[in-house]
Amino acid sequence: MKVVAFVGSPRKEGNTVRLVREVFAALEGEGIETEMIQIGGHVIRGCIACYQCFANKDARCVQDEDMLNMCIAKMHEADGIILASPTYFADVTAEMKALIDRAGFVARANGDLLRRKVGAAVIAVRRAGAIHAFDTINHFFLIQQMIVPGSIYWNIGVGREKGEVEEDEEGMRTMKVLGENMAWAMKKLAEG
Repeated sequence: MKVVAFVGSPRKEGNTVRLVREVFAALEGEGIETEMIQIGGHVIRGCIACYQCFANKDARCVQDEDMLNMCIAKMHEADGIILASPTYFADVTAEMKALIDRAGFVARANGDLLRRKVGAAVIAVRRAGAIHAFDTINHFFLIQQMIVPGSIYWNIGVGREKGEVEEDEEGMRTMKVLGENMAWAMKKLAEG
């Protein structure tokens, strides 16, 4: 089993990455393979509503000049997906929103590619706006017919400067339990 995480933060080793690593530690402790892909800082174009994904049905977006099709392929192969973003003006980053819009259309156009995969949102926040960002990602998971496990609190860690999120004991524990719950759900789904 494998979980792939897409990180919307452009900051290398920032708080969003540190939260995902805490989830990964729990997943890896359960024998689940993990992979992190940092999309923040890369150019990912938004959806242009051309609907070619519905015409072509090849599990790809016709906009082929960015990393989006690689991301879609990774999502399709994975058992679990984490979408992680810092909070930018009460929502996800532009790269994360572009990933959600384009991957969402391609998945729907190709027989609901993400249906019944396990999905988890992870949000880093300085102060406020995290719930809206959390909801943005969970709306994507739910419309894709994905399974969304919970944790002991919403999947949010608080910190501004790199590493500050590690001082948020509740946030870090939330990530650990999230990883444990993702592992449990994926194993139950695999049992059939």
